[in-house]
Amino acid sequence: MSTSVHQKIAEELGVRERQVQVAVELLDGGATVPFIARYRKEATGTLDDAQLRTLEERLRYLREMEERRAAILESVESQGKLDDALRAQIMGAETKARLEDIYLPFKPKRRTKAQIAREAGLEPLADRLLGDPSLDPQQAAAPFVKEDLDAAAALEGARAILVERFAEDPDLIGDLRERLWSKGRMIARVRDGKEEAGAKFSDYFDFAEPLTRLPSHRILALYRGEKEEILELTLTPEEEDGEVTAYERAIAHRFEIPLSSRWLADTVRWAWRTRVLVRLDLDLRLRLRQEAEDEAVRVFAANLRDLLLAAPAGTRTTMGLDPGFRTGVKVAIVDATGKVVATETIYPHKPQGRWDEALATLGRLAKQHNVDLISIGNGTASRETDQLAADLIKLVPGLTKIMVSEAGASVYSASAFASQELPGMDVSLRGAVSIARRLQDPLAELVKIDPKSIGVGQYQHDISETKLSRSLDAVVEDCVNAVGVDVNTASAPLLTRVSGIGSGLAENIVLHRDANGPFRSRTALKEVPRLGPKAYEQAAGFLRIRDGDDPLDVSSVHPEAYSVVHKIFESTGLKATGGDVSALIGNTSALRAVKPQDFVDGTFGLPTITDILTELDKPGRDPRPAFKTATFKEGVEKLGDLEPGMILEGVVTNVAAFGAFVDIGVHQDGLVHVSAMSKTFVKDPRDIVKPGDIVRVKVLDVDIPRARISLTLRLEDEADRRKAADGRRDGAGRDGERRQGGGRQGGGQSGGGQGGGGRRDGGKRPQRPRQDRAEPAGGALADALRRAGLDKGLPGS
Repeated sequence: MSTSVHQKIAEELGVRERQVQVAVELLDGGATVPFIARYRKEATGTLDDAQLRTLEERLRYLREMEERRAAILESVESQGKLDDALRAQIMGAETKARLEDIYLPFKPKRRTKAQIAREAGLEPLADRLLGDPSLDPQQAAAPFVKEDLDAAAALEGARAILVERFAEDPDLIGDLRERLWSKGRMIARVRDGKEEAGAKFSDYFDFAEPLTRLPSHRILALYRGEKEEILELTLTPEEEDGEVTAYERAIAHRFEIPLSSRWLADTVRWAWRTRVLVRLDLDLRLRLRQEAEDEAVRVFAANLRDLLLAAPAGTRTTMGLDPGFRTGVKVAIVDATGKVVATETIYPHKPQGRWDEALATLGRLAKQHNVDLISIGNGTASRETDQLAADLIKLVPGLTKIMVSEAGASVYSASAFASQELPGMDVSLRGAVSIARRLQDPLAELVKIDPKSIGVGQYQHDISETKLSRSLDAVVEDCVNAVGVDVNTASAPLLTRVSGIGSGLAENIVLHRDANGPFRSRTALKEVPRLGPKAYEQAAGFLRIRDGDDPLDVSSVHPEAYSVVHKIFESTGLKATGGDVSALIGNTSALRAVKPQDFVDGTFGLPTITDILTELDKPGRDPRPAFKTATFKEGVEKLGDLEPGMILEGVVTNVAAFGAFVDIGVHQDGLVHVSAMSKTFVKDPRDIVKPGDIVRVKVLDVDIPRARISLTLRLEDEADRRKAADGRRDGAGRDGERRQGGGRQGGGQSGGGQGGGGRRDGGKRPQRPRQDRAEPAGGALADALRRAGLDKGLPGS
């Protein structure tokens, strides 16, 4: 790796080159980002995981560019055209675009008109006309006239040569590209006769906006409209007065062409309109897409991180309800460890309508298994199933119902792992199991699903699969290792995400655990087939062993640093009392008396010692927030119940570039447009809220026919209709963009955005409806429950 690459990354990160060099060496040696960030702080000068991820991405880009640079040098040299000046240009290129600009004249290509003209001996004519603009073109062409080549054809060939020369000048093209980027506009028009079919793109039927002001979600919406043959997109330069554009003048200036020369001026105009503008259009369209993709990936990754690190309900027996109408509601009970103890299918909704029977069944299961929580999937029939759960709570007090995202549940249900984990269980019931478990521990359950199927992104089907997968995999890896994994209870998919452990090793760990019983120590992991010293070094600190032989194995202290802990233990005097190192763990007063600098040596520096002391104070601490629920307003259950000015509590389900979607309990998310988030300018909505946050919002506007809700976080403001209008334009007003954030009506992809409104693709975070007040049971329902043996302890019994 060249030193220049290290220098460049160091400058971009604002760190020392030595820090980058060490990090690169560790990455090349097989170390993972979580391991380096946590256990090699002294080596990298405390680079954190975010810096290391950026470093890793830039390293990949720059290495690809170095490979391309070498290939270009070899190609040009093989043509015998590589001189010192050209080599310096190639070596000095700082971007892939600049590198390709320089290479373009030398890039092997099919025979062009210019090449044919050169073969016909017309290049001297082109040089003569360019060198002396005062020449009469017809007279200059006369010496080149042949039997099969008249003057007009000779001049056409000379023009082709000059046009290609203008279009392949790297400095000129670079300047024109940046001018068009800063001054140009994207214009969209609806195709003839497509108004009705493309109604979801109606905001773009007559649209124009500067390129530099186009947000990522709008770019991807425009491209989708073009792909679906609804919109025609045109990238245009700035409007100018006069016949000669600034771009044509720039070309003329570059080649010292007086525009008073009619033939040369026409050649410049022809070059600009037929070659240069066409090429720049392609370049800038690609640039727009890349920038939009980068932003969309960033939003998706950030939302995924929040979803994975959502507060776990913990080890509480949970009833999972996977709602449905005709096919019924699938029920699964999982105990505190996540083990499935019961499944059932009930038919409370139309067309069967067996409400009382379904309620009796749920009541029996809840009492039989001491259920604490009810986890309800947020897809089709979720609101009706939520009401069923509310009735159950009236009959069995102490239950709490929570609406959770069921995005990806069907993907899990049909997966090979689900078949292995839940053998013999019907595919439809596996979804209910997933819905229950993702409330207990979102991270442990969601790692079983392809991150792209979790549905918290924007326009994910319009962006690079490779780029998205790489980013999301990095997020999952960081989240899993930040929380840590209980090696004796973790599934193979969860273990796969641990630093240093791939799918093969994860399977071996589970097989070894099943055959030999729980691991008693971290060192016992070395007995797992194919788990060598390198994998053990990378993984050990992130694997937890509870109630094992060594009390340190439940902490994030790496085994390589256990000797430091024992030195600290001996220094406190606790050893003299006859205790072991466990007496130090959680002993805040003893730990606060320790001076970290006293234990610094050539291997462990102050950052690591400080981390060790912090971890010993609260070993195995979970970085995720405490579990809490939101309260939905009584009587507000559908769109028609909403009125402008209402102040409601809700849960943020998704955050996009233009705002945040909030579930307020009416089976349709509302949009808080970015302009309605704060009195001050908000550059990034995530600076204000993130998925899973419980917020208070005010209703600005309700559009029942189109199922759109505009909300504001600015509770002190009067209902501002302009905010609602902004919301309709930049999110709620575009079906696709609204649904990509989590509208739960409808499905598939629609409009300008990723379809997120369907049964599995809503992308919801756990949502926390109210716990209803218990009321006496009576009538036919009470009789049914009493016959089922559920009357004891019921209110009114």
